[in-house]
Amino acid sequence: MADPQGPSETTVQRHAEALASLPGDDGSGAANAARMLITAAPSDLQIKDEEGRVLWSLAEYGFLEPAEAPESVHPALWRLARLNMNAGLFEVAEGVYQVRGYDISNMTLIEGDEGVIVVDPLVSPECAAAALALYREARGERKVTAVLHTHSHVDHFGGIRGVLGEGEEVPIWAPAGFTDAAVSENVIAGSVMVRRAAYMYGSNLPRGARGQVDVAIGKGVSTGRPSLMAITDEVTETGQQATIDGVLFEFQMVPETEAPAELNFFLPERGALCIVETATQVLHNILTIRGAQVRDALWWSQCIDQSIELFGSRTEVLFAGHHWPTWGNEQIAAFLSEQRDLYRFLHDQTIRLAGEGLNGEEIAERIELPEGLAALWHTRSAYGSMRHNARGIYQRYFGVYDGNPVNLDPLTPSDAGSRYVEAIGGGERALEIAAQALAEGDERWAATLAGHVVFAEPENAAARELQAAAFEQLGYQTENATWRNAYLTGASELRDGVSSESLRAQAPDIVRALPTGQLFDAMGTRINGERAAENDLIVAWNFTDIDEQWTLRVTNGALSTVAGRLDEKAAAIVTTTRATLNSLILQEIDAIEAFSSGAISVDGDPMALAGFLGLLDDPPHDFPIVTPRG
Repeated sequence: MADPQGPSETTVQRHAEALASLPGDDGSGAANAARMLITAAPSDLQIKDEEGRVLWSLAEYGFLEPAEAPESVHPALWRLARLNMNAGLFEVAEGVYQVRGYDISNMTLIEGDEGVIVVDPLVSPECAAAALALYREARGERKVTAVLHTHSHVDHFGGIRGVLGEGEEVPIWAPAGFTDAAVSENVIAGSVMVRRAAYMYGSNLPRGARGQVDVAIGKGVSTGRPSLMAITDEVTETGQQATIDGVLFEFQMVPETEAPAELNFFLPERGALCIVETATQVLHNILTIRGAQVRDALWWSQCIDQSIELFGSRTEVLFAGHHWPTWGNEQIAAFLSEQRDLYRFLHDQTIRLAGEGLNGEEIAERIELPEGLAALWHTRSAYGSMRHNARGIYQRYFGVYDGNPVNLDPLTPSDAGSRYVEAIGGGERALEIAAQALAEGDERWAATLAGHVVFAEPENAAARELQAAAFEQLGYQTENATWRNAYLTGASELRDGVSSESLRAQAPDIVRALPTGQLFDAMGTRINGERAAENDLIVAWNFTDIDEQWTLRVTNGALSTVAGRLDEKAAAIVTTTRATLNSLILQEIDAIEAFSSGAISVDGDPMALAGFLGLLDDPPHDFPIVTPRG
């Protein structure tokens, strides 16, 4: 792997200017991040799977010890990265504990009459098991009496098999719609999201001052296989109450804020409000750069306002799924009000500027926080960015097309690159201009122009290196952790090609939990339309273990499904179990083995089934992003 370059004079100068403009630091962030520590995580913490593969490591972040930021890291990001190193078991309120720093998210433990309620058991079962062990070392061998998933993102449910042993049955609570959202959000576009997530989280970057330092809401994402267990109890409405192991919970439903299915909860007997990810110590994502549906900034702001109205006067400690708590009713009221205003300002000003005729990119250049919000640490763009969020809000209302007909049918990157380079006078001349721009500190233009040459002349090593150098300086300069990771990953792939080391394997629990209709919908996204358009095909499926019947039709290159019957016109009726289909998808067995063992039988033309399976492409998980695609 090529060594990264050092920071340029422009980068050093911009960091000096940024340092001089940062809000005053009264030390309250550091004090709260370390407050009520019971047991510190080992500085050399590494969590491994049964094969000895490291899934999570804090040991790699020892370089963060100095208080002064190196010249290759934005000083505000360095501060946050150091705060996120406060790892271990913390007391939040009486009977409420958190393990922080054992994955990207926090695991909360609430002590009840008979044992402990686990809230949001991290990404990987191994990490969740290690977090629970740390808690038990300090608080005793309390049994898990319930699990609560606050929302449908994998860092808040994937580790459940690390806290519940085989055969343990306890209530598992979640917001309405949780299972559907949890198993479907990353299925239809899963391979694309996985690939882009490697950019967002810097999964393949070395840890260090010239590599990955943080992801703003945590150090990074563990790489174990997430698990999922059936939900037994649902929260369906705001104001719903439940007593779980003797602990009274009051719930607030906040779906379609940070996740499609999400809730906040209040513990009135302890004055503790869990705001989950509706309000964090940084600006969150309205549109995440890994790819997702655009979130509703207006509704998000309104949900925070509702939290204030429902719980504000009774709350003495505010905690969340990431970062550290806030203590004191007055401080909490200010924090929540500022977070509310942050998302409302972003929403309203984006729409106002759109009303003046600006498009998403132009709004991103114009929008700035008012002084009252800009002077706060917890409104800064370290995770979500003002610029990208404004473009996301614009997209939610108006789409990606900005109304200018020149953008109705844009050229592909390769076509545009070739024509720009030709118009400029060739690749050599284009790179001369790009190099001059880079030397003058105009890294965005240098990266853009060098990128045109990369797509016009894929084998041009000088173009790749120049764009990589521009990406590197942009990465060093940005305060946003995910932008930094994306820039530096792009630079790495320009120099060394794509690495697939960190790609997560399919999670068996999630595949098995997927409703059959959604599973077939996901298969439909893999059908090669050109091949499928040559012949129409009908295949029916009879699943004996779940008593489901499905008919699949491929017509005009597109899949349609009918539940509840076996079409008599089907060329083949496949009799099997859903469990067998799961095993085929997970590559636990192959098709020949399934046929020979009798796990699959076909009435009609066996070649029809083979023909259907032959239409499915295996999507690549290592497709290029910063270079042409084939």
